[in-house]
Amino acid sequence: MIHYKIYTTYQQLPTSWDVLTAHDVFLSTPYLKAIETAAPNNISMYYVGIFKNETLVAVAVLQRVQLYVKDMFRNNNDSCFKERVKSLVSLILKGNILVLGNLTHTGQHGYFVSNAISIHEFTQMLFRAFNALKQYIKTHSKKRIRLFLLKDFFDADAIHHEQQKLSEKGFYKVTVQPNMLFHIPASWNTFQDYLKALNNKYRRRYKRARKKYNGIVCKELDAPTIKAQSNRLYELYKTVSDNAKFNTFILPEHHFLIYKLELQDNFKVFGYYLDDTLVGFYTLILNKNNALETYFLGYDERYQYSMQLYLNMLYDMVAYGVDNGFKTIVYARTAMTIKSSVGAEAFPMTMYMKHTNGLMNTLLKQIFSLMNPKKAWDVRHPFAP
Repeated sequence: MIHYKIYTTYQQLPTSWDVLTAHDVFLSTPYLKAIETAAPNNISMYYVGIFKNETLVAVAVLQRVQLYVKDMFRNNNDSCFKERVKSLVSLILKGNILVLGNLTHTGQHGYFVSNAISIHEFTQMLFRAFNALKQYIKTHSKKRIRLFLLKDFFDADAIHHEQQKLSEKGFYKVTVQPNMLFHIPASWNTFQDYLKALNNKYRRRYKRARKKYNGIVCKELDAPTIKAQSNRLYELYKTVSDNAKFNTFILPEHHFLIYKLELQDNFKVFGYYLDDTLVGFYTLILNKNNALETYFLGYDERYQYSMQLYLNMLYDMVAYGVDNGFKTIVYARTAMTIKSSVGAEAFPMTMYMKHTNGLMNTLLKQIFSLMNPKKAWDVRHPFAP
C-alpha cells in the first residue's frame, strides 16, 4: 500500500530520509535545517514522505511562498516593467503559492523517487499531498494557495512522463532561462589545464581580467569571520539582488552564517578584500556526485567594472572546481553570455504551473511570458580553435 505523510519541520523527518536522499545535499536534513532556520521571511518549508507499506520510497520538499509586489519588483528604474505589467503580474502571482522545489536555488532539488515506485504513483501521491497542504494552510494560517509550481526540470527529467496528466489537471509547461553548466573534462587535474585549453582570444581575456584584479586579496571565510562580516556581506548581496528585474524573496541577514554553521565544509564563502575592506564575495555549495553548485554572491559596484570582480569570481569558481576534482560546476541561470565565456554551456529548463482560479489560470501562460521574456544572448566558445 502506497501512502504519504506530511511533515512541517525537518525535526519530524524519519531517519530513513537521509538514507534515501544521500545523493543530493539539497534534500538532506542538514541542508533542510539550514534553509528552514535561515529562510526568507516569506518562505515556509513542508516535507512529504511517500511510503510503500512502511518503507520510505520517495520524498518531496515543498515551499509555501508569500509573494508581495515590493519584493517582486525592487528595480524601479527598469523600463522593462511598466506599471501595467506589474499590475498584471501581481494580479496573478500576489499571495501564497506552493512550490515543489527550492526557489532559492536553480535546479531540480524538490523530489526524489526510488525504483520501488513509478513516477506516476509518485505524482498521484504528490497531488493528494498538495490538496491536503492547501487545506492545512487555509485552516492553520488562514491563507489561500493561489498557485502551484513545480520547478526546475531538465529535458530528461522523469516528471515529463507525466506531462499529459499534468495538463489534464490544468498545469502549463513553461520554458525558463537555461541552467549554465560547466562539465570539467576528466583529463584536467589543475587550473593550469583549464588555461591551456583556452584559445588565444580567451586566454588573453583571462590575463586582462587578472591584471585588473591587482590589489585584490581573495580568501575563504570561516564561521567567526562570516559572523563578524555579516552586515557587509548582506550589504554586498543586496546590491546585486536589488538590481534584478524580478525577485521572489530577500535573504535574511544571518543566512550565510547559518548555512556555514549547518553545512560546515559543504558550504564555502570566499571574500575579496581591497586594503582590508570586503568589496565582494561568492558562495559555493559542495553537492554529492562531484557537483559544485554556485550560490549567492555580492560586490561593491564601485569596483565591479574597474576590477572585473564578477568575471574574476567566475574564473575562481572554475579554479576551485578543477583543483578539487569536481566533475560539474553549476553556474545556474542569468548572465548566460559571460558564463559561457568561461566555458559554461546552456541546458534548457522547464517548470509546470497552475493557478487555483480557473479564469486566472487561462491568463497564466501569457502573464508568465511577460515576466520571463526570451532573452537573446551570444554564445561564447572559449575552447574553440
